[in-house]
Amino acid sequence: MSRDIYETGLSIRKAVAGESYVDQALNNSDDFNRDFQYLVTEYCWGAVWGREGLSHKTRSIINIAMIVILNRPHELKLHVKGALRNGVSREEIREVLMQAAIYAGVPAGVDGFRIAREAFAELDADRGGAA
Repeated sequence: MSRDIYETGLSIRKAVAGESYVDQALNNSDDFNRDFQYLVTEYCWGAVWGREGLSHKTRSIINIAMIVILNRPHELKLHVKGALRNGVSREEIREVLMQAAIYAGVPAGVDGFRIAREAFAELDADRGGAA
């Protein structure tokens, strides 16, 4: 991969995950996980999210469904917030979670809704009210 793909990935990662979140992840990297941070930025965010085949909104919707199914709460909260930044509405997130609950099981849906509500509350608090 090229430095250009890394830079594209860094830009997209900051736009979706939030600049402060990404800066903290990169600034807190050390000899153990620095290469992993580079890998995530370059391949995940640059090589895949940087492709033109799907919009960032569509990618966010897909990620929410997959992350619910994989039971990754930390990543789900991050991607719910990112989905809102990418233009996914709370109503659309609700529908994705409903769909995931049917295919992944109600317990996954329960956790998905709980985590999404936490993400909404955190964003609302940061913004000083509901979005």
